[in-house]
This record gives sequence, C-alpha cells and structure tokens, in this order.
Amino acid sequence: MKIRILAVGHLKEAYWKAAEEEYLKRLSPYAAVTVEEFDDLPTPIAASATYGEAIKEKEDAKILSKLKSSDFVVLLDLGQDEPDSLSLAQKLADWERKSGANLTFIIGGSLGLAQSIKKRGNASWTLSQLTFTHQMARVILLEQLYRSYKILHHEPYHK
Repeated sequence: MKIRILAVGHLKEAYWKAAEEEYLKRLSPYAAVTVEEFDDLPTPIAASATYGEAIKEKEDAKILSKLKSSDFVVLLDLGQDEPDSLSLAQKLADWERKSGANLTFIIGGSLGLAQSIKKRGNASWTLSQLTFTHQMARVILLEQLYRSYKILHHEPYHK
C-alpha cells in the first residue's frame, strides 16, 4: 500500500521531525508512507471571510495539482466522522480496498479546507473536536495509522 500525506505547513522543530521519522519507520512494514509539505500562506489577524476563502483556495490549489484521478482522498476535516481506534482501523481497511494502491490523506492550512478540495475528497475524518497545531495533527495522523495497522494485524500495541 502506498500512502501519501499532503500537508499545508512545515515541521520546523526537531522534536516534531523526530516524531514523524519514528512513525514513518514504524509504518514501513505495513505501507510506504510519504509526506509532502506545502507552504502555508500568512493570514492577517483581521482577515475577512472572503480573504480567508481566497487563501484556502490558493493553498488547496497546490494540493489539488498533486492529485491523480486514481487517488482515494481522505480529508482531515472538522465536523466529520470521529471514529474510535477500532473503528478507524476498519475504515483504513475499507479505504485501502477502495483505493487500490493510492491512498492520500490531506491536512489543510490553519483556515481549513476550501470547497474545491472538499468536493475532491472521497472520505473525511475528524481527529478530534479539540484544536491541534498542524504539526501535532500530522504526528497524530501517523500514530493513528500505525495503531490501525497494529490492530488490523492483531499485533500488540493498541490498549
């Protein structure tokens, strides 16, 4: 299985990079996981809703240009399905079946995802109702993928 994570924003601190590397290593027996980062655009504090939508469209256009028609796209998006770990493992298995070999997860910028990319998504997933930094969301995504594979392979890790 090939999994791509397309993320707006960069991991800057060494501890986030180390965490990402650790989970990519742990995931390697189960899937070939790659991460592509895209620049997040600066947003003025008092930006209007229209200006914010324009920023989301610009950020998401870069991601859309990297997608193939054969990609099965899972959006990390607030207000969507928020499964527990066992349910997520089953969803991952289902997404793998539906995707063939190209499963792509998308983490949008700080303003969220534009409608253009939401229309392209095949599935959506909310990590939590809590707010996380994008760096944290990426590491949580990787950890939950790893946990899901351990569950699917009946291997110890999930408690």
